[in-house]
Amino acid sequence: MGIPSPVREDTEQLPQYDSRDNDGLKFTTETGGNTSKATYQEASGAPVEVNSPLGYSVGWVTVVFLNLSKMIGTGVFSTPSTVLKGAGSVGLTLFYWVIGYLMASSSLSVYMEFASSFPSRSGSEVVYLEQSYPRPKYFFPTVFAMQTVLFSFSSSNAVVLAQYLFKLADSEATPWKLKGVAVACYSVAVLVLAFHTRWSLRLANAIGLVKLLTLIFIGVTGLVVLGGHTSVKDPKANFRNAFEGTSGATAYGATNALTKVWFSFSGYENAFNVVNEVRNPTKTLKWSAPLSLGVTAVLYVLANIAYYSAATKEEILNSKVVAAGVFFEKVFGTGGASKALNFLICISAFGNLLAVLIGQSRMLRECGRQGVLPFTSFWTSTRPFGTPLGPYFVKWSLTVIMILGPPAGDAFSFVVDLGVYSSSFFGSILTIGLVVTRIRRARLNLPPPDYQAWHVTVAFAILSNLYMVVMPWYPPSTGANGGDVSFWYATYCAVALGIIGVCGVYYYVWIKLLPRIQGFKWEQTVLKLDDGALAHRLVRVPKRNA
Repeated sequence: MGIPSPVREDTEQLPQYDSRDNDGLKFTTETGGNTSKATYQEASGAPVEVNSPLGYSVGWVTVVFLNLSKMIGTGVFSTPSTVLKGAGSVGLTLFYWVIGYLMASSSLSVYMEFASSFPSRSGSEVVYLEQSYPRPKYFFPTVFAMQTVLFSFSSSNAVVLAQYLFKLADSEATPWKLKGVAVACYSVAVLVLAFHTRWSLRLANAIGLVKLLTLIFIGVTGLVVLGGHTSVKDPKANFRNAFEGTSGATAYGATNALTKVWFSFSGYENAFNVVNEVRNPTKTLKWSAPLSLGVTAVLYVLANIAYYSAATKEEILNSKVVAAGVFFEKVFGTGGASKALNFLICISAFGNLLAVLIGQSRMLRECGRQGVLPFTSFWTSTRPFGTPLGPYFVKWSLTVIMILGPPAGDAFSFVVDLGVYSSSFFGSILTIGLVVTRIRRARLNLPPPDYQAWHVTVAFAILSNLYMVVMPWYPPSTGANGGDVSFWYATYCAVALGIIGVCGVYYYVWIKLLPRIQGFKWEQTVLKLDDGALAHRLVRVPKRNA
C-alpha cells in the first residue's frame, strides 16, 4: 500500500489566470468548487484545488464539533490545578478563563478574515503565512512547514487519556505501562481516520456530541452541588473569599496560568484547516466558529465552578492532571457513577485526538503542497482511501517518539508549554500579517473579503500573542529553577525558538546555499496526481540552461 506516483508533471509555471505585478510579486485568481468567491493569491503559493480530492463533507455541524472537540480535550480536565497555582485564588482563576476566551475570540476573527480572503485553501496558518509574507521567497513556507512537522505530535493528550484509563480501571500506572497505553490509544485514533474521510468526520461529530454533553453534565452538576443538594459539605466555601491568595500571585504565575488556559482554548481555529472542504466557507464559518468558541467558554467557566464547589483548593492543587476525577469522586463517590463519568472523559480525550488528527493532517498536507518539503506526493496524495495517509503516518510516528522518549513527570507540562509558545510565536507573526495583507490587497485594488475583523480586535489579538511570547521569559520569584518544572523555567521558550532557528538554517542551506554551490536554481512546477490532487514541486534547473 504505497503512495502512487504522479500521472503528470508540468514543467511550466502555474497558469497565471490574472497576473498582477506588485513589487516583483505575481498574483493569480482561481475559484474553487466549494464557493463562488474567487481566491486571489500570490503565485508562488500552493495551487488552488478546484475539485477537492478530500471531498466536501464538512458542514456547519462538523465545523462546530471540529473546533469544540479540539478545545474540549484534556485541558479543562487536566489544567485547573496549574491555573489555580499560578493565579493564587479561585476568583482570579475564573477571570483567567474569561480572559482566555477574549484572547481566543480576537484571534478567531483574524482567522475568519483570512479564510474569507482565501476561501478555497485549507491549512489555516500554512496558507495565511505563505500569503502574508511571500518574500523572501519560500522562507515562511519552508520554516513553518519544518516547524509544523517537528511539532506534529499529540503526546500530552494521549498520556492524559491513558492516565484516566488507569484511574477508571483502578490500576497502578507505572511509567512504561502509561506510555504503552498512550501509544495504543493514539494508534487506534489514527486507524479510525485512515480509511474514509466522510465516516471519520461523522464519528468525530458523534464523539464531539458526547464531549459536549459530558461538559454540560459537569456544569449542571456543579450548580446542583452549589445549591446544597448533594453530600458535599459547605459547597460555597471556596467562593466566600474567592480572591483570597491573589496577592501572592506573581507575573510568572499569571503567565503560566494563562499559558495553560490558552492551551485549553487551542482548537478554536481547527475548522480553518479544512476550509476547502466546506461549502460556502465564509458564510458557514462566520457564525459556526464563534458559536463553538462561545459555548466552550461558558462550559469551561461552569466546569471550574463545579470543581471548586466540590473540592477544596488543596485537593485541586494536588490533583495534577485528573481534576475532573477528583470532582466525580467527591460528588458521586468511587462507585459506578464516578467510573461512568471518568469513562466519558476518556471518550472526550479520544475525541480530541481525532479532531487534532483531522485538522493537523490537512495542515501537513498543505505544507507538502507548497513544494518546500521533500517527497511532495507523499504529503499530498489521498490514495487509496481518499484520506491523507502520509500526514497521518508522520503524526503517528512523532507522537509515539514523544510518548516513549521524554521521562514522565515534567514532560507533560514541558510539551504543553513548548507547543503553546511556538503557536504564540507564529500567532503574533500571523496577526501582524493580516495588516500586511490588507495593505497589499488595497494597493492591488482587489475586492475586500466578505468578512473583515474590527481594527481594535486585530490590535488586541496582536497584543495577546506578543504577551504570550514575551512574558514567559519573566523569571519566577523563587529563582531560575522555581517554575512549574524541575529545571530552568524558560527551557521551553529557548527550545521552541531553537527549533525555529534550526528551521531557518534549513531554509538557508536548501534554498540559498545549495543552489549557489552546485550551480542551479529552484524552479516551481505543477504536480498533478492521479487522485486529482494538485501541488507545487521545486525542481533543479542548471543555471546555464535556465
